[in-house]
Amino acid sequence: MSTSLIRAIVADDEPLARARLRRLLLEEPDIRVVAECESGLETLEAMAREPTDVVFLDIQMPAMDGFEVVAALAAASRPAIVFVTAYDRYAVQAFEVHALDYLLKPFSRARLREAVARVRERIAGRDVAALDAHVATLLEEMRVPRVPRDRLVVRHDGRILFVPVSDVDWVEASANYVRVHARGESYALRETMRGMEARLPGDRFLRIHRSTIVNLDRVRELQPWFRGEHLAILHDGTKLAVSRTYAARILALFG
Repeated sequence: MSTSLIRAIVADDEPLARARLRRLLLEEPDIRVVAECESGLETLEAMAREPTDVVFLDIQMPAMDGFEVVAALAAASRPAIVFVTAYDRYAVQAFEVHALDYLLKPFSRARLREAVARVRERIAGRDVAALDAHVATLLEEMRVPRVPRDRLVVRHDGRILFVPVSDVDWVEASANYVRVHARGESYALRETMRGMEARLPGDRFLRIHRSTIVNLDRVRELQPWFRGEHLAILHDGTKLAVSRTYAARILALFG
């Protein structure tokens, strides 16, 4: 019985780390390394060029880190992601972006084989529930806060854009995505509202509704509305509902 070939990309800015991972993957008969990359942008270019089933992705890379790479990928065509890093503090964020596994350097040959086995299962479509349970368990065991960033990476009109957090006016929930409004433009980003709260600096951004986060610097005034709710009026005239649940927080700042 023939084995389907699994096409892999190795992305790490450390040459020795790439070489070791490639060497270990060569021991797997059904894995073919189709590209090696040393930066996030190079990884995206390689994925656009090469059909890819799995990316072994370092988190800390120059210019564009592993999380920003995943954020720039369309969910429907995203390959399996196995994060590889020397820092366990990124574990929760890795699974929040639906990584299949998380290899903590220095990992053993046996640990890599476990990850490769999960890749095979995911690609074959077998035992998906068990894999998801594995991720959920690790998520609970390794829960740590995410670190706010100074920019967001979004896909827009076929391009990858870096949007400064300071340019963001407000964010709204949109099905399985959030929609980021920044300087007159609107960008879809596959993220949760809770995840966006963690990404955005808490001293400048405030949740004012279960589906809305606003940049406080953009709020011109608050107007009473009805049933204890308010309207936040932005400098560009945008009106955003402030629910009773969050009204006390914003009134304390503007009252």
